[in-house]
Amino acid sequence: MKHILEIKDLQELARRRVPKMFYDYADSGSWTETTYRANEEDFKNIKLRQRVAVDMSNRSLETTMIGQKVAMPVAIAPTGLTGMQHADGEMLAAQACEEFGVPFTLSTMSICSIEDVASVTTKPFWFQLYVMKDREFIGNLIDRAKNAGCSALVLTLDLQVLGQRHQDIKNGLSAPPKLGLWNFLDMARRPLWCLGMLKTKRREFRNIVGHVRGVDDMSSLSQWTAEQFDPKLTWGDIEWIKQRFDGPLILKGILDPDDAALAVKTGADAIIVSNHGGRQLDGAPSSISVLSSIVDAVGDQIEVHFDGGIRSGQDVLKALCLGAKGTYIGRPMLYGLGAMGKKGVSLALEIIAKELDMTMALCGERQLANLDRSNLFHE
Repeated sequence: MKHILEIKDLQELARRRVPKMFYDYADSGSWTETTYRANEEDFKNIKLRQRVAVDMSNRSLETTMIGQKVAMPVAIAPTGLTGMQHADGEMLAAQACEEFGVPFTLSTMSICSIEDVASVTTKPFWFQLYVMKDREFIGNLIDRAKNAGCSALVLTLDLQVLGQRHQDIKNGLSAPPKLGLWNFLDMARRPLWCLGMLKTKRREFRNIVGHVRGVDDMSSLSQWTAEQFDPKLTWGDIEWIKQRFDGPLILKGILDPDDAALAVKTGADAIIVSNHGGRQLDGAPSSISVLSSIVDAVGDQIEVHFDGGIRSGQDVLKALCLGAKGTYIGRPMLYGLGAMGKKGVSLALEIIAKELDMTMALCGERQLANLDRSNLFHE
């Protein structure tokens, strides 16, 4: 592609270069995908207040998230199967984030392991935890994150049961992919992807395989994961996790002010307003539509972050105006990775930063700390 100017350009390139089952995994939601689409569409209804003849020089995007310095208030959201978008995907994305100066969050359901990512980075990354029934495994997983120097733990609360994602079922999603005729033909049309996968040894969930008793092949892994998400998870379990990690804790999946108030009581350092990218409860509100009510509910008792539907730097700015202290991008990173590997992740971050900087200037602001609801246009 000659000109890559926005995240959509990376998305179109990724669509051509990534096998369908893995592209669809990244670019789909649960059931009717109503919430998935609303996450992105509802940003378009928020208008910005343009200001003119204002000194726009010496702007800065630097800030902090949970006390850690970041080049801009954007972290990479945890995304499963990232290493199937591009060979060694989590390792490459983590390196791109380190070079840019933003946090990378590794998913429990990653292809590259905690240790894989730690081996190619020099600064701490964040780790995202799903709570499984096998608490011995979870305890060991937390310890592995500590040993790797992870500087924050992101605990996902909204996946006690797995939302039904029709595209994954239709495509027969698995890692590594099962080589039926249709999948074989689809992958054969993407030779660069195939070449990368042939060169790497990382094609399965390496945080799990070899770390759970009895899980040593694809069949046993599938059976284990299907049974392991814990429907009994409650707020009371968070204290054990917090003590075991003994570091900054971020709670992901808050979509209701009452839950935000309960999250404050856990002593967590931050919450992420998120509906899991529209991949869990279809029919739930978009993340951006509830952000301000959650910010109002918790005030300055806890740091509020935002995830869901961001496709541009303008979307980042809108979330900041509504009270978020940090934001997360998942799909834009995956599009960049699928399109161009590490270079594509770097490019996605550069696009977001440029759009955020330019938009802040045209709104008449030079510092992110000055952004608030007065920067939005109200009819």
